Amino acid sequence: MLTKEQFIKAITKARKEEDSRHKKRTFNQSIDLIVNLKDFDIKRTPMNLLVALPHKVKDKKVAAFLEKKSAIVDTITKDEFKSYEDKLKLKKLIKNYDFFIANAKLMPAVATAFGRTLGPTGKMPSPQLGVLPPTEDEVAIKALLEKIDSVIKIRPKQPSIKVAIGKQDSSNEDIAENAYAVFNEIFKNLPKNRENLRSVLIKFTMGKPFKVEN
Repeated sequence: MLTKEQFIKAITKARKEEDSRHKKRTFNQSIDLIVNLKDFDIKRTPMNLLVALPHKVKDKKVAAFLEKKSAIVDTITKDEFKSYEDKLKLKKLIKNYDFFIANAKLMPAVATAFGRTLGPTGKMPSPQLGVLPPTEDEVAIKALLEKIDSVIKIRPKQPSIKVAIGKQDSSNEDIAENAYAVFNEIFKNLPKNRENLRSVLIKFTMGKPFKVEN
């Protein structure tokens, strides 16, 4: 099992290599955790995880399916559902938002109007993270938005899982804590645990990958 200290070592190496480049980046790179699997059929054993990160990586763009407009989240009311029969408009909606939440009472209508598109992308509001009480209380909406900001979805389509765990201006400690949280969640959902692991890597967007040594 990997430790946080082992992640810190790999992150330190990746950062040192990146800092040694003569050409400095003009953007705040992401740092990715890459978990390569073996003897693991992602189609036969699908993985659909929600992981709470100790440190937020980025602000999520969230839209809500509600009965009335909200002042704190972009809202699509039930009366507006029909307008998304336009495929281009629907495609743009899905692209523009990372998460969707919904009033529990509207979920059947949301499933009918948006399920075929939201389902395959993994963005359908779910009981684990995305379904609100019918009251549409602003306090409840705000609490859910804060929770979503610290959560990432892992729904791989191939046996190589890549997850953004920080930014270049994040501290090595924060990045390592995020990496450790994500890795642990993936690891405990592998049928054969260690036997399913091929390699674990840390990589800056424009840098080369560095192995997390066990």
